[in-house]
Amino acid sequence: MTGTLAQAIRDFSPGLPLAVAYSGGADSSALLHACARRWPGKVLALHVHHGLQAAADDFVRHGQAFCDALSVPFRVRRVDARHQTGQSPEDAARRARYRALIEMCKEASQGLPVCDVALAQHADDQAETLLLGLSRGAGLAGLSAMPAYWQRDGLRFHRPLLGVPARDIRQYLQDNGLNWIEDPSNADENLTRNRIRARLLPALATAFPQFRTTFARSARHAAQAQQLVQELASQDLVNAGNPPRIAALQALSPARQANLLRYWLKSAHQTTPSEAQLLELLRQVQACTTRGHRLRIKVGGGFVVRQGPELHWYNP
Repeated sequence: MTGTLAQAIRDFSPGLPLAVAYSGGADSSALLHACARRWPGKVLALHVHHGLQAAADDFVRHGQAFCDALSVPFRVRRVDARHQTGQSPEDAARRARYRALIEMCKEASQGLPVCDVALAQHADDQAETLLLGLSRGAGLAGLSAMPAYWQRDGLRFHRPLLGVPARDIRQYLQDNGLNWIEDPSNADENLTRNRIRARLLPALATAFPQFRTTFARSARHAAQAQQLVQELASQDLVNAGNPPRIAALQALSPARQANLLRYWLKSAHQTTPSEAQLLELLRQVQACTTRGHRLRIKVGGGFVVRQGPELHWYNP
């Protein structure tokens, strides 16, 4: 169910001190203000300077002034968020942002330990993420959208506003007389997420007023199913060996073979096959009925090959 920002913060119970990922935009401004008001003296703001826009320095100046008014410590980390060939700009920026947040928390730990980080994604962001996954033909992992809580590198990440619609956040800002900076890239409809926000969400709100709640429920169901799929893949990989034995793979159903191979490639080699690559790999695994059958499939930045009775992946 969707709810108000004030209720979401009342229900939020992080470890303290709490770091808030603060961009200077509307959502993170509301989150930072609400957290600083509830836990005065126990909140700090972490700002990532991506260096991708001319206005980035203005974000820093605004952020410093906003935090000074709240008596909240303001930390800034500059990163190189340029994407590599074959990598999406959004993914490159996201990876750089999380690395910076983790580094700033570890630096802050030299005083009081900072183990909890709050992020400002809300109910509309969750709906956008689900629609983005559908537009890309995502599987369960993509349809699980964004988790409300997870752990990484010794930190606990929270999204306390996932049940709060964007309109409630804007109302909170207005009620409290707060200023924020609009990111110019949010108006760029060349980005799929921005097109979803500008065109699809208003239409969905008219046709299905409760779409935020129902989409979030679907994402939770997908996340539960994804967890079961991961657990099955982990068990199957133990039985098949790591690297997996071809005979053990062949004893599984095609769906479990695909599940195991995706899990193995991701967990052991940090690579994900395309649908076409996975189908070809499955086809060739089934064809391995003689000792002399060779197998070499391009997957991600490397190749899956047959070495005796096993599959191996290498990056040349």
